[in-house]
Amino acid sequence: MKVELLGLEGIPEVSEGADLAGLLAEAADRAETPLEGGDVLVITQKIVSKSEGRIARLADVTPSAFARKWASQHRLDPRLIEIVLGESRRIVRMDRGVLIAETHHGFVCANAGVDLSNVAGGEIATLLPRDPDASARHIRTALRDRRAVELAVVVSDTFGRPWREGLVNVAIGVSGLHPLQSYVGARDPQGFPLQATIQARADELAAAAGLVSTKLNRVPAVVIKGFAFDSADGHSKDLLRAPDRDMFR
Repeated sequence: MKVELLGLEGIPEVSEGADLAGLLAEAADRAETPLEGGDVLVITQKIVSKSEGRIARLADVTPSAFARKWASQHRLDPRLIEIVLGESRRIVRMDRGVLIAETHHGFVCANAGVDLSNVAGGEIATLLPRDPDASARHIRTALRDRRAVELAVVVSDTFGRPWREGLVNVAIGVSGLHPLQSYVGARDPQGFPLQATIQARADELAAAAGLVSTKLNRVPAVVIKGFAFDSADGHSKDLLRAPDRDMFR
């Protein structure tokens, strides 16, 4: 099996209302790797959020007393803390200046996915899309209508992990494929039945794309060719572990 990762370069700065599907298709054409049926298109959260106007200007934020107190204890910007609180369903943990939050989507991550990097010198924060699955579905549908291609779309973001150092890209939005592949009941090469093996395929696709789309190279989307999948109405919520099964909450 051979899988190719093709970064889409030359995508201009994205602003609210941008025709993201058009920009991505044109970038693929310029790279002489036009989008084809069976491709997986992995798109970073930041350009999706920008196109949907999911930004917050720190100058427009009035921090609460709680945000000011926490920020002063850890030399943080209280306006940023207030934005994080507004994007949170609940705070999972607060320790050493780090806020681990559960977002309104159900994701558990640092700062509720609020990010200041690569945005207007740190004065504008990007927020997660309101419905990343809907974002992925919209882009997939637009590309299907324009290019007559049936592909899958994954919206990715960078998360930390509870028991490992370093960050990896994970899927926060999915359209066109099942995000999980269950092998429960199958037998391994030695004939033993598998009892708990479920592969997070959408996360693996997002992580693989992160090898090409780094924090510094201005490649906000990656086309993955050669990955075999069945077209399906997938949802990123399938990747969320229920609280009663989550030992870290």
